[in-house]
Amino acid sequence: MAKAYFTPYGVGLGHASRLIMVASRLQRTGVVIRFSSFGEAAAYISMQGYDCVAVPPVEFAWNMEGEFSTKYSIANIPNWFTNFSRQINKEARSMAGYKPDVIVSDSRLSSLITAKFFGIPSVVILNQVKLLLSPRLREFRIARLFEKMTGEILGVMWTTADKILVPDLPPPYTIAGHNVWDTSSVVGKLEYVGFTAPKLGVTQEQINRVANCLGLNRSRPIVFIHISGPIETRTPIIRTIVEACKSLRQEIQYIISAGRPKGNLEPKRLSGSGWYYEWCPVRDEIFAMSNLLVLRGGHVAISQAIQFGKPIITIPIENHGEQLGNSEKIVKIGLALMLKTKQLKANQITDAIHQILDNPRYQKKATEVMKLTEKLDGINNIVKIIRSYL
Repeated sequence: MAKAYFTPYGVGLGHASRLIMVASRLQRTGVVIRFSSFGEAAAYISMQGYDCVAVPPVEFAWNMEGEFSTKYSIANIPNWFTNFSRQINKEARSMAGYKPDVIVSDSRLSSLITAKFFGIPSVVILNQVKLLLSPRLREFRIARLFEKMTGEILGVMWTTADKILVPDLPPPYTIAGHNVWDTSSVVGKLEYVGFTAPKLGVTQEQINRVANCLGLNRSRPIVFIHISGPIETRTPIIRTIVEACKSLRQEIQYIISAGRPKGNLEPKRLSGSGWYYEWCPVRDEIFAMSNLLVLRGGHVAISQAIQFGKPIITIPIENHGEQLGNSEKIVKIGLALMLKTKQLKANQITDAIHQILDNPRYQKKATEVMKLTEKLDGINNIVKIIRSYL
């Protein structure tokens, strides 16, 4: 019986969610799946019914204001090396016992290195080849040089995988181009497979049922605010969002999801036509019926929004190079607005929501780019590549 070992990065749920979609399709053909991860992703994977090996975390540091912290991250480097070594040790024991036919990593190096040691074929799904420093540091030439050097080193390490799959559109529409281009060690080894955001498997009947349950009027604007990422970055921004929604025009309906995997599934009523979920069990239904999405700058969330023709407001994590780059690209394309987390005021969120809903050009551009995505099925392409190793 064919076996696959999936190893998503553990911060946020984007990496885990796309591997779960791949796993679901492979399971239908009789492939046995085991996961390994850490943090909230490990809890989420277990919630979906998959066997998940818990490994030590290797993650960035965040301050109390919800910003990426360069200082604390540098201070955490010794712990990174310790936990990275422990990850490899844990993965080695797990692979030795499980004996998988292929390793499928989503943005994790330890499993690729371990696979190389055992001689097991490996595939990595990657929309961030290099580690981008914070915008403040990148103002200095020495910092940009350091970023370039570490990018090349990381690029060499990523090439330990047999294939590097980029879950994005080919150039020039690559959303994560700032993270995968200009690294010579991976030039010619990147394979663009298309977005891996899930196709929403909900019927009109399901959508209508959720709308009726929440008392939503489909003829009025609906805004879905879905905030994910490390918990330290979510709490302050959600407080500001709740305050901002109090000033929305009366006809605008909104739903806020705080993205807590083990949170309360029951919605709480907010002021106006608003609802608040700690964890939203009907995310797909609300996503499908919404006229506007307010998201972080994560690649999975943005690609799903584009895939379904939704205009976007992004609020990327402060000093998070990847999310800032993703957000800047979709603003440049013309289907989004970006708000900076630093000193973000409630009225800025309110004004941005009004601006997009009042200007049809954002929806027009979102629809236009959506049509470009219909030629590539990222999940299906990844499944075919994995099956070639089984």
